[in-house]
Amino acid sequence: MTSINLRTRSVLGKTLKQAMLAGALLAAAATAFAQTDTPVGTWQTIDDHTGQPKALVQISQDADGTLSGKVIKGLGPNDQLDRRCTACTDARKDQPILGMTIINAMRKDGDGWDGGQILDPENGKLYKCKMHVEDGGQKLVVRGYIGVSLLGRSQTWIRQN
Repeated sequence: MTSINLRTRSVLGKTLKQAMLAGALLAAAATAFAQTDTPVGTWQTIDDHTGQPKALVQISQDADGTLSGKVIKGLGPNDQLDRRCTACTDARKDQPILGMTIINAMRKDGDGWDGGQILDPENGKLYKCKMHVEDGGQKLVVRGYIGVSLLGRSQTWIRQN
């Protein structure tokens, strides 16, 4: 009877280890899925005029559950670290674009996020903003508009890992 108990313990121990490993893998997969179902992360923006990568924007969730985004790196060929928002008319006037918060107050709304604002540091203008993820969370469609969503433009940003 002792040999059966030792064999049973061995089998149960292996089964328990396999179950724990499977649980850890499922948790990792769920975390990865959750991250692709949200704009939270780092995104490469594209220049409207050249079609070339322009900047990296880090979108994060604030303590109140809203999303905000700031420029963490310039990618353009003429991008200088000391570029400033000379066209801004609010507290960001003449502040460095690098590190600047350009998206704020975005709230979950159905399959997307809405209700916030986005700043275009090139012209200093603030726009209402809405966004949603596409392509399994690898693309973020960001729409800036005035008044109604029809009066605006959209950009597609690419998730950076």
